[in-house]
Amino acid sequence: MKTNRAGNGGARADTANTSTSHPKDRNSWSKYRRPGALLLLGVAATVAAIPGDYYGPPPPGDPSAYTDLPKDAKAYQLQGVAPANTGAFEKAGGVAGDRTTPQAENVLPPKAQPSFKIPTNGKPSPLFGAQPFTQQLLLFEEFGPEPFEPNPNPYPGGFPVPKPGPAPEQDPIVARSSPAAAEIDAFLAQSGLYPLPSEYSNDRDMNPWAPQISAYLKRMVQSRAEGRPPGRGWAHQRYNEFYPQGQFKTVQMGARANGGVRDSYQLHHYQLGEFGPGGLYYASYSFQGSTRVPAYKILGSTKSIGVRFHPDMPLQNHKSVWTFDGTFPPKLLMVRYGQPIVMRHYNALPIDPAANAGFGIHTISTHEHNGHSPAESDGFTNAFFFPGQYYDYRWPLQLAGYDSINTDASDPRAAFPCEPGETLYVNDKQPGLKQCMNGRINIRGDWRETMSTHWYHDHMLDFTAQNVYKGNAAMMNYYSAIDRGNEAVDDGINLRLPSGTARGWGNRDYDVNLLMADKAWDKNGQLWFNPFNNDGFLGDQLLVNWLYKPYLDVRARSYRFRILNGSVSRYCKLAIVREVQGSGGEFKGASSKVSYERVPFHMIANDGNIMEHAVPFDGSMDLNGNGDLKDNFGILPTQGIAERFDIIIDFARHGIQPGDRIYFVNLMEHDTGKGTKEVIPLADVLSGKYKPVIKDADKPDKAKWDKGDPGVGMFLQLRVQPYGGQDLAMNPADYEPAKPAIKGQPAKPAGLKMIPLPLDRDSPADKALLAQARHRTFIFGRSDGTDEQPWTIKVDGGNGFPMDPRRISAAMQLASGPTSANDPTTPGTLEIWKIENGGNGWEHPVHVHFEEGVILSRDGKKPPVWEQWARKDVYRIGGDFDSSENVEVAIRFREFAGTYMEHCHNTQHEDTSMLLRWDVEYPGQVQVMPTPLPTWDGVTYAPSVALPTYRTGDGKGQKGGSNSGSGSSGSGSSGSGGGSGRRG
Repeated sequence: MKTNRAGNGGARADTANTSTSHPKDRNSWSKYRRPGALLLLGVAATVAAIPGDYYGPPPPGDPSAYTDLPKDAKAYQLQGVAPANTGAFEKAGGVAGDRTTPQAENVLPPKAQPSFKIPTNGKPSPLFGAQPFTQQLLLFEEFGPEPFEPNPNPYPGGFPVPKPGPAPEQDPIVARSSPAAAEIDAFLAQSGLYPLPSEYSNDRDMNPWAPQISAYLKRMVQSRAEGRPPGRGWAHQRYNEFYPQGQFKTVQMGARANGGVRDSYQLHHYQLGEFGPGGLYYASYSFQGSTRVPAYKILGSTKSIGVRFHPDMPLQNHKSVWTFDGTFPPKLLMVRYGQPIVMRHYNALPIDPAANAGFGIHTISTHEHNGHSPAESDGFTNAFFFPGQYYDYRWPLQLAGYDSINTDASDPRAAFPCEPGETLYVNDKQPGLKQCMNGRINIRGDWRETMSTHWYHDHMLDFTAQNVYKGNAAMMNYYSAIDRGNEAVDDGINLRLPSGTARGWGNRDYDVNLLMADKAWDKNGQLWFNPFNNDGFLGDQLLVNWLYKPYLDVRARSYRFRILNGSVSRYCKLAIVREVQGSGGEFKGASSKVSYERVPFHMIANDGNIMEHAVPFDGSMDLNGNGDLKDNFGILPTQGIAERFDIIIDFARHGIQPGDRIYFVNLMEHDTGKGTKEVIPLADVLSGKYKPVIKDADKPDKAKWDKGDPGVGMFLQLRVQPYGGQDLAMNPADYEPAKPAIKGQPAKPAGLKMIPLPLDRDSPADKALLAQARHRTFIFGRSDGTDEQPWTIKVDGGNGFPMDPRRISAAMQLASGPTSANDPTTPGTLEIWKIENGGNGWEHPVHVHFEEGVILSRDGKKPPVWEQWARKDVYRIGGDFDSSENVEVAIRFREFAGTYMEHCHNTQHEDTSMLLRWDVEYPGQVQVMPTPLPTWDGVTYAPSVALPTYRTGDGKGQKGGSNSGSGSSGSGSSGSGGGSGRRG
C-alpha cells in the first residue's frame, strides 16, 4: 500500500489546495476545489478509497511500527516502569520532576488546609461586594474557521515567544511568563497556516521556543515544532479522502484581556439578528483599564473584556486561568457535517511546570468529546505536547456509517447545510465537487448518527481535572441538514429548532450555549483548586460561562439551551422557575412579596445527540416510572459531569410575559466529591428554608460554609423582553413519545420522530445481532489501587490496575476498511459493554470515547424515558437518582482505528487511575500499537502490553436482563423531584 508522504512531516506535494475564498472574507467558505488527482477507485474494501491514502498498520521500519506482545504472560502488570508522563515535569537546570512538581506553589498545601468540605478543604470564596444578577451573561465567542488554504509566508518572527512583563498577564521571569498579548493577537489575526498541515507530524521544524526552553533547563533541547507523535501510526488517517476544507488556530495561554481579534470571524458579523445593532446581544459591558465603568459598552466587539468572574472581582492572573486564546468569553467552534477541519492548537503556557498557581500542568492533549474522529485527533492522554509546540487536530466531521450506510450519498437527511454558491467535495458514486442545492449537499453516512452539541477539553494524563478546571474547555456545535440553525427552512428535513433566520445556517439568536462549572478562589480572588484530594473537588460557586450569577435577556418566544456540566466532580439537577409577584405562585418565596411557578420545557437532545422523541418535562408523563408526575415537572434529571442536555423553553407560553424573571436553580446537594448527597426540595430552596451561610465570616481563618451546600440555589436569571418577530421554530410537543393513560388522562400515540435510534431494542433482527455481539464488563471502583492512584477499573473478571497508557484493556477489530460508494459492507463491529459500579456509595459518570451507544438496560430494567430515546456518550452509574448500579450499552465501531479511552468523568477519579485504554484495530490485525512517550526532546515509543481478555471480552450477548420497553415509560430509578437518597 502506498503513501504520499514526502519525508517525515512532509507537506503534500501532489495536492495543492486551491480555495477561491478571499483571505479577508473569513466566513464565505465558498467554492472549495478538491485536487483533480483525488478520484475514487473501484478497489477492494481493504484498500483505501482515495489514491495515495495508506490504510493499515505502519510498515516495518516506521518509528511507530506495531509490535508483538511480550511473551511474559504477566507483562500487563507493568511493574517497575517509570510513569509515562515523566517528561512533562522536568524542572530548572534539567532536574527531574514528578507529579508533585506542579503542586509546589498552591496557596493551600495540605498543612494549610482546613477540613471544610466545600470548597474541598478550602475557605469560602470572597465576593468582593458582587451582587447576584448584576452582570450580563457573556455568550460564547466563535472561533470562526477560515477556508483551508496555504499561507506561503511564515509569520514574521514565528510563533511569539515568552517575554518578561508585568502581572497579571506576564511575569518578570521568562520561563514563568507568556508571550505579549499584542503579539499573540497579531499572530492569530494572520490568515492561513504556516507551515501547511500535513498528513504526518511536522517533526522537521524546531520548536520556536527552543532557546528559552534550553536556557531554563540548562541543556540543549531538541524540541520539535509539532507535538503529534511521528510516523504512520499517528499520521492523519484517510487524509486525502477527508482532506481539510477549513482551519483555525488557537493558543492555550494564561488569562489576558481580549483584543477583539475574533470580531471579524463571527458569522453574524455583529450586523445580523440579535447580534446586530438594536439586538439583545450587540453590547458587551466592559472596562476602561482596570476600572469598572458600568455605563461603558462595547458595541459589536469583545475588545477589552477581561478575565474575571464579575466586574467587582479582581482580574485573573495568567498563572491562575488558562483558556483558549487566553481570553473571555469562552469559545465556540461551529462546524458542518462533511467539511473536514484542522484545529492548530498552540501551547503558550509557561515553560516552568510550577508557574501555575499550584495546579495544572503545562502539557496538554485536546479531546473532542465525542467526535467520530480518528485516534490521532481524539486527544489520547499520552499524546500530549509542550509549550512552544502545536498539534494539528484534523476532525473529518463525517457521519458514522460512512463506509457502510448511504455510501452513494443519496439520502437527503444526511447532508451539509450550505449557502447558495457553495460547493463541497463528496466521495459518492461520482466523486467530486457538489453544488449547494436547496440549501444542502448530500453526504455519505447514517443520518441517524447525526450529532449536535459537543465540547472539547484537555485530556492530559493525571492532570485532566486541573487543566479543564483552569479553562481548557470549549463548546462545539455541529450543524447538519437536520439541525441547520435556521428555523425558517421548512424542507421536511430541517427540524426547525429555535435559532433565528438571518443566516442560511448557524444562527444563534435563540440558540444559547451554557457551560456550568463550580469554582473556588482564594482571598485575592484568584482561581484555586485542591490537587491533593483524589475523592473529587467541589467549588462553592456555580458559574455560568465562567461568570458569577449573571443575567441574560431573552425574547418572549422559544429558545434552545445547550446545557453542559463542565464541573470536576459536581453533579447538578436543574429546576426552572418563574418569579411571580405576590403569593399566588405554586411555591412561596423568601417573603410574601414573591412566589414562584415552575416553567415547563422539552428535552430534545441528550449528550451530543438529538433524540428520537422530545421528552416533555411538564407534568404530563411519569418519566422515571415511580408513579409521580410532578417530580420531573420543570426539573431536569440529574446531570453528571460532561453530560449535555438540550432543552426548549417557550417564553411566550405558560403565563410568561415580558418583564418576567426566570431562574435556573440547582437542587443537587453535595458534601463531598465522592458523589451526591441528596436532592433538596425545590420549595425549600425557593422559600429560603434551605440557605447556606458563612459561619464566622468575621474570622477569616475560621470562616466556613454552614447549613448546606452553597452550590445549591439560583445561579442564572433570564429577563424576558418583548418580541416583535415571528417565531418559526418547531413545536416540540409534535415530537413527544407515546403517553400511556395515567390518572384518568387518555393515552396518546407517539408523535413525529426527530432522529430515530440506529438500533431498535424491540426489533427481532436487532435482538439477533445483540445476541451475537461480543460482551465486555467494566467495573469502576476503589480497589486494587494505591494511595496515590486508588481508583481502578476491573475488566472482564480481572483485577484492577493503576492507569498506564501502555496497557491495552480491550481491542475490537473493524469489520472492514474503507469502501467505495458501490461497495458497502457490514455496518460495523457491534459490542455490548456492561459498565458497573464497584459499590461503597461512589458514583461515576463514565465516558466512552469515539462512539455513541444505545442504553439497553439499567439494572436489567428499561431506562427512564429521557434515555430510552437517546444515544449517549456518558453513562452515570451508582446509587444516584435517575441512575443505577450497572448499565448495558450497545456500541458499534466503524471507520477509524487507533488508541482511545474510557474513564470516569469525575476527573479527579480519572486522574487517579479511573481511566483505561482501548484500541480499535485494523481488520486482521495481529500486532499491537506502541505507546507514545513525549518529552522536550521529541516523542519515542514504548511497547504496549494487553490484558489476557483484551480481544475476547467475557462472552456474547446481553447479560443484564430485559432490553424491551423502548416505546413506554418507566425505569428502576427512584424518584427525583425532592426526596433524599444519601449514600456513602
